[in-house]
Amino acid sequence: MHPTAQSKADAARRNNKSKGLFDWLYTDIAIDLGTANTLIYARGQGIVLNEPSIVALNNANEVVAIGHEARLMHEKTHRGIRTVRPLRDGVIADFEVAEQMIRGMIKKVKVKWYSTTRKMVVCVPSGITEVEKRAVRDSAEHAGAKEVYLVDEPMAAAIGIGLDVHEPVGNMIVDIGGGTTEIAVIALSGIVYAQSVRLGGDELNEDIINYFRRSHNLLIGERTAEQVKCLIGSAAPLDEEIELTTKGRDLINGVPRTRTITSKEAREALSESVNTIVESVTKSLEQTPPELSADILDRGIMLTGGGALLKNLDKLIMETTDLPVHIAEDPLTAVVRGTGKILENLDYYKSVLS
Repeated sequence: MHPTAQSKADAARRNNKSKGLFDWLYTDIAIDLGTANTLIYARGQGIVLNEPSIVALNNANEVVAIGHEARLMHEKTHRGIRTVRPLRDGVIADFEVAEQMIRGMIKKVKVKWYSTTRKMVVCVPSGITEVEKRAVRDSAEHAGAKEVYLVDEPMAAAIGIGLDVHEPVGNMIVDIGGGTTEIAVIALSGIVYAQSVRLGGDELNEDIINYFRRSHNLLIGERTAEQVKCLIGSAAPLDEEIELTTKGRDLINGVPRTRTITSKEAREALSESVNTIVESVTKSLEQTPPELSADILDRGIMLTGGGALLKNLDKLIMETTDLPVHIAEDPLTAVVRGTGKILENLDYYKSVLS
């Protein structure tokens, strides 16, 4: 080897060695900053946190609780405490509270008090503006990250479920989160077509709350609506319809009451939003180049995110599009698993980062 080349190789080895030597001082993390839940992946450790994206504050705007503890307080607080969800429709709605939440969640996962966050990969909806991206980046930097990388949620989901996004092959991902539904056709490390619909699990909960108010004169809370959606909600008729008894406040006389709702009623409550998601998938297929459409015909549509667990949603999309539809294994963690893979192999995935 030429002496100059030899010296450069030796210098690179020394540099890599020194980097490895001081790795114990850092906690590099990947974050799925979701409207409903925030998940954190730590380099070399895997998923280390999965908690609701909610913060409880006192009257002095000091953090009382974050995540699970704050969720238990939600809709049950007195005038001295309020709960805030700093993300709406997949983006930061309250900059200051989001920063406090990120900082608090990072503190939960740090096993060494002296470690700092060097690199942070954060996934964002594909349809957000540059201003909204700046808000995410600033929040991450203010929470302590030295280097911040952003990746689109559908891309992270595709990587998380094991697809090779570098291939010249078309893959369609439908990621249904708490605030947004991300639909994307991916090929050659890029997004060929993307549609971000600001509709997700939160909107489905709101549909159920409105249905109870309209049809049963009963006011129910967000957590009760979530329970109805998860236990008996569906997108298409079930083989055997089921019932659930819920509790709320009677809007006529103001006293607590119980009501029984059937899965058929829950499906009626959710139908408008579910149809919007299915129509968005159909529209995305219409906008896909023909060669990539042929790939999707062979490979099918992949569903990720919590919304993928809505009963018979895959069946409804399959009937509407006449394409195979697959629900990803553990769809709730697909995005953070993909973001974690990117963190572990930044050089390999640098083309998907922004």
